[in-house]
Amino acid sequence: MQKQTRNNAGLMAAGLTVLLCACSPQGEGGAPPMVPPSGADPGAAKAADPAATATTAGRPAPVYQEGPAGIAVGPVAGVRVAQDFQRDYLASPTWKLFASPDSVGTPLVALVLEGSDRVTAGELRIGRSEDAAAVNACLELPVEATGPAAATTVDIGGVPFTHFTVGDAAMSHYVNAESYRAVRDGSCYAIDLVVAGTRPEVYDPPKVPPFTQADAASRLAEALKAVYWVR
Repeated sequence: MQKQTRNNAGLMAAGLTVLLCACSPQGEGGAPPMVPPSGADPGAAKAADPAATATTAGRPAPVYQEGPAGIAVGPVAGVRVAQDFQRDYLASPTWKLFASPDSVGTPLVALVLEGSDRVTAGELRIGRSEDAAAVNACLELPVEATGPAAATTVDIGGVPFTHFTVGDAAMSHYVNAESYRAVRDGSCYAIDLVVAGTRPEVYDPPKVPPFTQADAASRLAEALKAVYWVR
């Protein structure tokens, strides 16, 4: 950068005198991606300028990332992001669906379908446990498992997960899910695509669901594609 000044005293006789000023160049590196810390408003990253929050790999800034390394979730349309499982229409707020009473783990993030209510609700849950007993039993199927006795293996973001279907119903209430479990870096990761609610005909007058169970399951399966890993 150069700064030019006029030498007023010698302007007529000597012309312009140029003074050179050595200035430090300003860095032009891009701003790091915005990742909401634990407890922060998860909507902050989504509200930011996409150009400022894009990662160096070209991936949009995540709506959730557990740390410098680990599981992350990219933006998904039609959901709200929550970092707890405390909602009155789902089975329980435990770190994984159908966890035993003594199971120890931490809910990480939930992607709740917009419009979810007590009649029909859907959300993608991710939980993690570092408890030794939970890790040892991570890939075991719960008694609520339905469908084929043998679980399948599904790749999620490059990590193999054990996949199975679970379900339960009582007193006009139901909960169904496609569940995924994996052990990675000494932790058990649980992903549950949960569809839950109440039969609409038990209300007087009968209520209209915000969406069908099939639609909820399809949207959650699409949202699962936004899950990836930071290494």
